[in-house]
Amino acid sequence: MANKCAASDPWQDCMEVAVTIARKAGAVICDALRKEQTVQIKSSPADLVTETDQNVEKMIIGTLKEKFPSHSFIGEESVADGAASVLTDNPTWIIDPIDGTTNFVHRFPFVAVSIGFSVNKQSEIGIVYSCMEDKMYTAQRGQGAFCNGQQLKVSGQEDISKALIVTELGSNRTPEVLKTVLSNMEKLISIPSHGVRALGTAAVNMCMVATGGADAYYEMGIHCWDMAAATLIVSEAGGVVLDISGGPFDLMSRRVIVASSRAIAERIAKEVQIIPFQRDDQTE
Repeated sequence: MANKCAASDPWQDCMEVAVTIARKAGAVICDALRKEQTVQIKSSPADLVTETDQNVEKMIIGTLKEKFPSHSFIGEESVADGAASVLTDNPTWIIDPIDGTTNFVHRFPFVAVSIGFSVNKQSEIGIVYSCMEDKMYTAQRGQGAFCNGQQLKVSGQEDISKALIVTELGSNRTPEVLKTVLSNMEKLISIPSHGVRALGTAAVNMCMVATGGADAYYEMGIHCWDMAAATLIVSEAGGVVLDISGGPFDLMSRRVIVASSRAIAERIAKEVQIIPFQRDDQTE
């Protein structure tokens, strides 16, 4: 079976299949919200996983493998079970079945399916389906970003004192990490900026920047499956995607700044103290 279709848009077939499976996954998640969840703890009491995370990932990867047998996969729950998290030049799907598991457990209404697709280590497709809101964010490289078919554009704000910034406390609860996370927030609020928000899902946080509803998002300690889809959506909406240092973005680095303008992204990079985390592709 061919993995590509017409040369004019070689990944259109991939896009259509992925949007369909994201919608199907969202329906499974919304259905599961009505039932009691079995919750397990991963790396910390704030890092949770449910049976739904695992079942949804199996469903997504199973469907995509059937359609595209030569492609590679990186999935949050597969990696938790010991699979490698290495990005090669091969067409690769990078999947977070439920971004916002803690929200899901509490029925806080920001829960997303995130599906990114890279070829030659370059993002080609980004899909974030915020299923409780029924918002389907999509992007293909060079073709713009959309939410439910409406084209997205970042705010274009360049003045950080007029910016609404999104970030998270993260799941790491060690005192020194938490102290730096809070100190970074304090620095940005004290500029002063308009405020700081947290929706509990990295993918939806970034999509808020793509819509123009927020002006920047930064975080350290997240993973490639949190960022693969949404960083493309932001850049296709005209936004800037940088490393937390202000340098070029690296998907496996576990850190990111996305913003409505380079001026705001660079100001955040200048203000925040970097927290070191082991890279996603680093083996022990």
